[in-house]
Amino acid sequence: MSQDKIYISYDCVHKLCQKAADQILSTVGKPDVIVAIGGGGFIPSRIIRTFLRHQGEKNIPIQAIGLSLYEDLGTGSDSIGKEVIRTQWLDFGALAQHFDSLIGKNILIVDEVDDTRTTLHYALTELYNDIKENAEKLGKDMGNTKFSIFVVNNKLKEKRAEIDESLMNGGMYLSGEDVPDKWIAYPWESSDIDTHTKLAKEQGNN
Repeated sequence: MSQDKIYISYDCVHKLCQKAADQILSTVGKPDVIVAIGGGGFIPSRIIRTFLRHQGEKNIPIQAIGLSLYEDLGTGSDSIGKEVIRTQWLDFGALAQHFDSLIGKNILIVDEVDDTRTTLHYALTELYNDIKENAEKLGKDMGNTKFSIFVVNNKLKEKRAEIDESLMNGGMYLSGEDVPDKWIAYPWESSDIDTHTKLAKEQGNN
């Protein structure tokens, strides 16, 4: 049964986030804000923030968005897809009041896994469009607004959507580790963390 799943330990997530932070800092630079896709992106976002700031610097704000995938059933098998629905989104009015908006910021989007890429495509596209709309209302342009994406794991499989690199403005896509197309068991989903960690170690994911 354990061979049907990939078990990932907390230690493994921690180390992958640390490695990714080094790459992000050396390429696109320190993010101004982290956007966590709930709920799998919450814990990796908090971990990677630790390694993205130097001692004495202010913490990088973490904003949360919630997205749900629903089956979109058509008349044939080729039309079966996933529809993304917003369940939680950014309050751009509050951000502008307390954070000077997201216009011109270096933004890092974080999730735990890149499976079909549908959610990441939606998050990037909609965030870009909302910031652009907000900029136009304020008489500004997107300027140096940059998007990067970090996922703990990328499944090696055919994707249902692609990431539009033109929207990223020089930002990067980064996965902590590419894995086979199997069910991934993350530690925060486990009701028996001791057994989970044991299985992760047996698979070398510690």
